[in-house]
Amino acid sequence: MYPLIKKRKAIAILIFVTFSTFSIISTPARAAMVDTGDIFKQNQHDLSRKHINIFLDRSEVHKYLVDWGINPDEAKARVDSLTDEEIENIASRMDQLPAGGDAFGVIVGAALIVFIVLLITDILGLTDVFTFVKK
Repeated sequence: MYPLIKKRKAIAILIFVTFSTFSIISTPARAAMVDTGDIFKQNQHDLSRKHINIFLDRSEVHKYLVDWGINPDEAKARVDSLTDEEIENIASRMDQLPAGGDAFGVIVGAALIVFIVLLITDILGLTDVFTFVKK
């Protein structure tokens, strides 16, 4: 007990220097109002980035990337390096594209256009493709 009493002054100086150093080094906390829109935008960017990464994880997409000579891990790294605005642009276009193949609609549309062109040329007498067209 007596050795501590003799070192009391040294301990007090050490504690004073320690507390003084920590109080000088520490910076005050800063607080500010956070806009709800900013939080929502950040959350939306995170969801869009996750949506694109889930799309890239699909086996069909993985297969197509490999077929085209693109490393899927490199594609994910590039998606992660995009800005929030670019991510939102890609995600909004992904939602507007048709789900699944739309080849049937293209084939029907092309056949309809060919039919109408041939019908008009038959009516004008330039071709003789359809027997039901009277000249």
